[in-house]
Amino acid sequence: MAERTTTEQPTHELAVRHAGGARGGAFLVERGGERLAELTYRRDEAGRAVIEHTEVSEVLRGQGVARRLVDAAVAWSRESGVKLVPVCTYAKKVLEHDPALRDVLG
Repeated sequence: MAERTTTEQPTHELAVRHAGGARGGAFLVERGGERLAELTYRRDEAGRAVIEHTEVSEVLRGQGVARRLVDAAVAWSRESGVKLVPVCTYAKKVLEHDPALRDVLG
């Protein structure tokens, strides 16, 4: 039997998954059951999504994964009509400095 080797999956092939509910949720990147990146949010009394934290593992840092998480949150916001309130410093910087994204701020 030939030996199998595994290679690192390029970041553009890593899917961002949304797991959410009435009280909050997260946008996640997982591989092999391991969470490698996440953007977490809670829902406030007005129903807005308050982005609290963005984290990317050392394995994926510097590859644009954090921005992909924010972009996924923006796409969800536009689709669902839920406004975003960034508390996380990274998400806040991205959302407030890109005029094309300001429509999702609540």
